[in-house]
Amino acid sequence: MAGSRLPRQLFLQGVAGVFMFAFASLYTQIPGLYGPEGILPARRMLRPQGKGHWQQLWETPTLLWEAPRLGLDTAQGLELLSLLGTVLALGALLLRPLRHPLVYLLLWAAYLSACQASRTLISSSPSHSHLYLLEDRHICPLTALSLQVGQVFFYFQWDSLLLETGFLAVLVAPLRQFPNRKQAQGGLTGALPHEGLPFWLVRWLLFRLMFASGVVKLTSRCPTWWGLTALTYHYETQCLPTPAAWLAHHLPVWLHKLSVVATFLIEIAVPPLFFAPIRRLRLAAFYAQVLLQVLIIITGNYNFFNLLTLVLTTALLDDQHLTAEPGLGRYKKTPTSWPKALLTTLSLLLELAVYGLLAYGTVHYFGLEVDWQEHAIHSRTTFTFHQFSQWLKTVTLPTVWLGVASLAWELLTALWRWTQVRGWLPKLRAAIQLSILGAATVALFLISLVPYSYVEPETHGRLWTGAHRLSGAVGHLQLANSYGLFRRMTGLGGRPEVVLEGSYNGHHWTEIEFMYKPGNVSRPPPVVVPHQPRLDWQMWFAALGPHTHSPWFTSLVLRLLQGKEPVIHLIQNNITRYPFHKQPPAYIRAQRYKYWFSQPGEQRWWRRQWVEEFFPPVSLGDPALETLLRQFGLQDKSPPRARNPRSALVQALHWVRTQLSPIEPPTLLWGLLGAVGAVRVMQALLVSRSLRSSPQDRGEKPKPALKKNSGAASEQASRATDNFSSSSRPARQKK
Repeated sequence: MAGSRLPRQLFLQGVAGVFMFAFASLYTQIPGLYGPEGILPARRMLRPQGKGHWQQLWETPTLLWEAPRLGLDTAQGLELLSLLGTVLALGALLLRPLRHPLVYLLLWAAYLSACQASRTLISSSPSHSHLYLLEDRHICPLTALSLQVGQVFFYFQWDSLLLETGFLAVLVAPLRQFPNRKQAQGGLTGALPHEGLPFWLVRWLLFRLMFASGVVKLTSRCPTWWGLTALTYHYETQCLPTPAAWLAHHLPVWLHKLSVVATFLIEIAVPPLFFAPIRRLRLAAFYAQVLLQVLIIITGNYNFFNLLTLVLTTALLDDQHLTAEPGLGRYKKTPTSWPKALLTTLSLLLELAVYGLLAYGTVHYFGLEVDWQEHAIHSRTTFTFHQFSQWLKTVTLPTVWLGVASLAWELLTALWRWTQVRGWLPKLRAAIQLSILGAATVALFLISLVPYSYVEPETHGRLWTGAHRLSGAVGHLQLANSYGLFRRMTGLGGRPEVVLEGSYNGHHWTEIEFMYKPGNVSRPPPVVVPHQPRLDWQMWFAALGPHTHSPWFTSLVLRLLQGKEPVIHLIQNNITRYPFHKQPPAYIRAQRYKYWFSQPGEQRWWRRQWVEEFFPPVSLGDPALETLLRQFGLQDKSPPRARNPRSALVQALHWVRTQLSPIEPPTLLWGLLGAVGAVRVMQALLVSRSLRSSPQDRGEKPKPALKKNSGAASEQASRATDNFSSSSRPARQKK
């Protein structure tokens, strides 16, 4: 059995990095989204309901309940949590001792606090009764629940995915770190019995994410997915395309259709291989997932989502693969007994059979045909929706049993490792740890079955009722969620875009340009990964329907009429680029356009056409504006709670905000990434220097060299030094 210590460390570092990006990205947007002068002021959050402290904390689990005790309002509490989360995640990314369960528990609790707080915004207001569904190809409701006004800026699947992954990191992180040389011994030496159990849940989460994302594309009955033409629209109509999306959009249609076939193959057919007993099949599945995620990163700005998915794929790796030397397998021939040789041959035949079955299924079900004259590969779906529905009913429950069987194997493996522990005290300690982690793993697996089974209603109804009760009891903690990405294509006749306009007299209008979303047809699409501009994302959603489906848009118009600087910073970080930075406009309106990528040879990136008026012209005090604010419960006449602006903590938060606000959010996140890279390089150089230092420098007495066979001795010493310098390879013993 190949070990998984290195993949677990890689996973923990990746989770810390994603948390760092998520917290830092959120921090830059808090004043404009939730500040006192923001779109949805945070003072309307977390209104006490007269319940006990612990009951209130359990029903709405957020640390922001404690903000008043620190002399902070809710927005300032969010800022403090975001800053602390960024620093703590940065520390866990750079320092191995900080990759501790307590650290990841704090990161998870901080992000859960931010999510829970934003989702309770205005929900306690009796005047707010407008609920709407957010349903599209990218983000679908986690459990088909309606969303309230305050939830829109935080109700994304990747936020829930980060919460679920972060909680798994709490279980995966070791209670104590082993020295590098001890960990480098590999194999089962020094391995704790329970180490692999929580990490298996990461693999199960990756399976649920990818399999459900592939299935919902077909269960949605979207004609573009069934016609294999989805990617002819996707690059152009996704929320925030990159410059590479323009190039991808102009690829041949047959290649787009073939890419859709490859997407179905990677998302539906490949995920069951995550649990294959043959490691080469798991590695093939790993590289297939990495290929898909890298291509999405290149062509679209999906913040930290694809990075987080890449972090999940580490569960498919093992120590042997990560420490393998290039070319070593070509020269190393170890004699084996005939049973082992037979097993190796059978494994190879099974592997070839799986590849052949995947190839045959792809050709058969998608009608692949090679056109040698046109140098193209034509494809089409050869199955019906009814046939796919029947197939889904047939395989969904077996995939659950596949997970049960794989988990049972992990439990048996852990139990066998426990029997190898020597000494009654270590064995007792290992038994306690194995019991706790084993029970937690089984419980989380049962909880996850409920949201996973949403892909097939009959399977959902046949689940054990205890799993439903357990899932309902902890559902508000978001320990397990349902997923379904790129469910349906929108903008088939051109991507809809809302363009805001301002005027001083109501006759001459000036467009208000956003930093990231399409507007000016001559401006190239930006690259903002891993930052998520949440307002730009919601502007994309708003364009899909009338403005009444996006109540927050009315509040945005109000803030722009008032000239509130925190909201303007969400639109243009450099205030001088905002056309009304000297004086707020007297009127605001919004138009709906349709955008298309330009054709090759044109001196612009986009083409657009006016469609209709999205939001009528309004001014401050306009009865129509006041009616909308009152209808959506956005009129908050309660004065903000008095806080001590002179407190040291408030002043410190203000100073940090003053220092960081001039930096554009993507630049700030890239700066953090550059700092991590620089520190990593310095750490590697210091380690390399310490390993190459002479025995005298380390205070050791040099050993006398043998005169005989000095050349061979020198070569052996060189090999020993190389082996010692490898932190993940065992030092060879010499006889």
